[in-house]
Amino acid sequence: ELREITGAGMQDCKSALKENNDDIEKSIEYLRKKGILKAAKKSSRDAAEGLIIVGNDNDHSSLTEINSETDFVAKNEEFISFCKKISKISTKVNSLEELKSSPLESLTVEENLVNLVAKIGENIKIRRFKKIKKDDCKIQDYIHNKASDECGKIAVLLKYKSSSNQSDNLAKNICMHIAALSPMSLDKNTLDNAFVENEKKIIEEQTEKNKKPEILNKIINEKLNKIISDNVLLDQKFVIDPDKSVHETIQDFNKKNNDNFKIEEFVRFKVGDGVEVKKSDFSDEVKNLIQ
Repeated sequence: ELREITGAGMQDCKSALKENNDDIEKSIEYLRKKGILKAAKKSSRDAAEGLIIVGNDNDHSSLTEINSETDFVAKNEEFISFCKKISKISTKVNSLEELKSSPLESLTVEENLVNLVAKIGENIKIRRFKKIKKDDCKIQDYIHNKASDECGKIAVLLKYKSSSNQSDNLAKNICMHIAALSPMSLDKNTLDNAFVENEKKIIEEQTEKNKKPEILNKIINEKLNKIISDNVLLDQKFVIDPDKSVHETIQDFNKKNNDNFKIEEFVRFKVGDGVEVKKSDFSDEVKNLIQ
């Protein structure tokens, strides 16, 4: 009965019952505390797999990344079930810390996570969270490589204004474009200046100096503008119609539908983006398994 309730191993259940005089409730608490110790041992392991979760309600949409050590666990039904529960509560919080401390089935999200770590046997982390308020706008979402209707490997939220009933399809296509090409910003005015300056330095170092200053500046600016266009959404070539930019596609849509479609904001999460995974040799891996 204890094993069925907790999902813990047979020997762990036997030990818990022995330590607590066959009291089920005390044994559950005992295993939970033991699970915390297990989770602490696993928390230093790299977790770069997992799922991105989309949450929606009438006023907000959100993205949450939950990481696991292996893709195998990301396909586990219990892991996916946990992600679905997070989807339902993620729009009601305002930060990652608030999400972790939110109530979920008589425990907090963090406590449920600890129990999941103990049960599955891998490090699992709620890594990042972003919420967008709809205000007077619309929000379209897109999930790539779905594990369920709520989560997948890449997820995008697009906040936009439109008065046309035909705009949903355009918004979905732009979301798919963002998922595929990963723009860094909406336009060149919102592009990270540090990125632009770094790219400019690289171009200057790679460009031959034996040219007139005005020609040299022209070459540098042309190359820099190309890099900027490749990294901002509105200037990128639209994946569905590469003959046009995203901006030109929106302009054509507005003329055809007498609309004023305008992108306000977008968010793109991809599983493991920016996570540095330490490489270990085979002997290290064996030692980690034994611990």
